[in-house]
Amino acid sequence: MGRHLVWDWNGTLLDDLDLVVTATNASLASAGGPSVTADEHRRDFRRPVWAYYAHVLGRPLADDEFLGLDRVFHDAYRMGLLDCRLAADALDAVRAWTGTQSLLSMWFHDELVPSVGRHGLAAHLVRIDGLRDLVGGGSKGPHLRAHLDALGLTGEDCVLIGDSVDDAEAASLVGARAVLYAGGFTDEKRLRATGLPVAATLLEAVLWAIDA
Repeated sequence: MGRHLVWDWNGTLLDDLDLVVTATNASLASAGGPSVTADEHRRDFRRPVWAYYAHVLGRPLADDEFLGLDRVFHDAYRMGLLDCRLAADALDAVRAWTGTQSLLSMWFHDELVPSVGRHGLAAHLVRIDGLRDLVGGGSKGPHLRAHLDALGLTGEDCVLIGDSVDDAEAASLVGARAVLYAGGFTDEKRLRATGLPVAATLLEAVLWAIDA
């Protein structure tokens, strides 16, 4: 059993897919793009995020265009964030893990920490890390490595639960195990194509993680 569990936040512990789709559509509309459905977002979303926008818009992004799209997205996202709830079994899943656990998100750190606290999870986590850059959208891999370094852990000590192919790639980069959650941002077929365990619920993901 991995002795430490790293949780993803958006789309995993936090059930914010609908808000992300709403904010994405606001961002796409600002560039004259189409609206996307939740299923289309789950099928097509990728990192780096600028590549996702280019795919949906059907053209390369102009210089600095991503900065404007990113700003519109985050403004719209913030408007609905207080209404987001945890995944239905998030608290039960966190309580089911018997080792130490932490959280790593690509949401801005100064906003992430109070959000996690509002949902009653901070006491269960030995460390919470979010994005400390002004603009994100890149791979999670380097951030996971820094997160583990700050904890004094190696990838071999850990298992990660997340909802994206990027989570799988980040875990592979640091030599950690991973379990993927099908209830988040990514179509289940794409998750299964990684060859990693895929769980329908967070409690099931923790059971997989215990045996990983």
